[in-house]
Amino acid sequence: MTETDPVVSMETTKGTIKVQLYKADAPITAGNFIDLVNRGFYNGLTFHRYEPGFCIQGGCPTGTGTGGFVEPGTTKERRIQLEVNPSKPNLKHDKTGVLAMARANDPNSASSQFYFTLGNASFLDGNYAVFGRVLEGIEVVEALRKGDKMTKVSLLETATK
Repeated sequence: MTETDPVVSMETTKGTIKVQLYKADAPITAGNFIDLVNRGFYNGLTFHRYEPGFCIQGGCPTGTGTGGFVEPGTTKERRIQLEVNPSKPNLKHDKTGVLAMARANDPNSASSQFYFTLGNASFLDGNYAVFGRVLEGIEVVEALRKGDKMTKVSLLETATK
């Protein structure tokens, strides 16, 4: 994490979460997320998956866990390559509040869905791209359940921590 890594504010029906993105260490994954945030893509979407002690997942435009971001003017879903770097200690699923991209079986199929870990999930290391962590609002992450909404997701101008 660097001082220039951006912070995203995620207002939800349970409260606000501030997330530090690892743009320097995961530029493809963080860049994709920032683009979707700037487009307002996540506003109004729900968290569609809750697994106690494991994760809360959101970012599916259909709310089913089967959709992704479709580029405007096309019928093609955007997919990004898997971006992992085992040598970076901050890119690990080592505690509650880690932010990472969800994907299908194809390692290069991440689009818009993401998850927050709800505990250590180190068995995912190297297979899913970690690109941020919760700075503030870990209690909000822990309170989220399936069906809760992201009301407004926005990029903050400067880091608050």
